[in-house]
Amino acid sequence: MDFSSVRTLRDEVEYEAALKAVRPYFDNEPDPGSEAAENFDALTLLIEDYERRHYPIPRAAPVEVLKFLMETNHYSRSDLIDIIGSKARVSDLLNGRREINLDQIRRISRAWHIPAGALIGDLAA
Repeated sequence: MDFSSVRTLRDEVEYEAALKAVRPYFDNEPDPGSEAAENFDALTLLIEDYERRHYPIPRAAPVEVLKFLMETNHYSRSDLIDIIGSKARVSDLLNGRREINLDQIRRISRAWHIPAGALIGDLAA
């Protein structure tokens, strides 16, 4: 295999071309192990790399993730109280006066079937 011509996407024009080239694979998924599947995988990796470099998704604060989950799933404060066990703690948490702790993260994760990592936040902050 000649790796001398393999490279990342350089600009928006190449990115758009890669998106156009990968679209047909979603309508007609190639057989695993086929040359088409390998091409699909390579295009996907190139697109993901370009998007990671040029369109980074900022990490949300845990309380913002929690509020989003509540809104999109129609959960109420009462639902969260049932999980955490205290009206005052829920109020403090949602109003930013208290950080979410590991026990609460575990409880919410189990009850609402979400990855615990979504509620951990950015450890570098």
